[in-house]
Amino acid sequence: MTTSITSPNPSTRLRSLSLPLLLQLDAAVTGANGAAYLLGASLLDDVLGIGASTLRATGGFLVVYAVLVAAVGLRRPVPRPAAWAVVATNAAWVAASLVFAATEAGTATGTVWTVVQAAVVAVVAGLQWDALRRS
Repeated sequence: MTTSITSPNPSTRLRSLSLPLLLQLDAAVTGANGAAYLLGASLLDDVLGIGASTLRATGGFLVVYAVLVAAVGLRRPVPRPAAWAVVATNAAWVAASLVFAATEAGTATGTVWTVVQAAVVAVVAGLQWDALRRS
């Protein structure tokens, strides 16, 4: 007799994450990214080919946005209109990032970074959307 043990599909595990947890993870990653842009703008501008002033402005926006997303994720129950607004904002960020990558992203590293972070945000937005539909 053989016994096989299968582990859950990773995508199934991701899809089972709760909306509050997804919002908190979004806030943490967004806040860290924003802080890196704010604090490391003068170092990142040469690597990414994106001006330090643009990085600082983007970092400031991301830090403020992260605080707002965290506030939404901490509320119980999570306010659905606010959570949908997070999903919509994330989708807009993805679109804007891809346009930026295609037109102004600077160095090859900057272009790759812009596309990769857009892909991560798209996955997060998709998971949040799915969690909203399930709740």
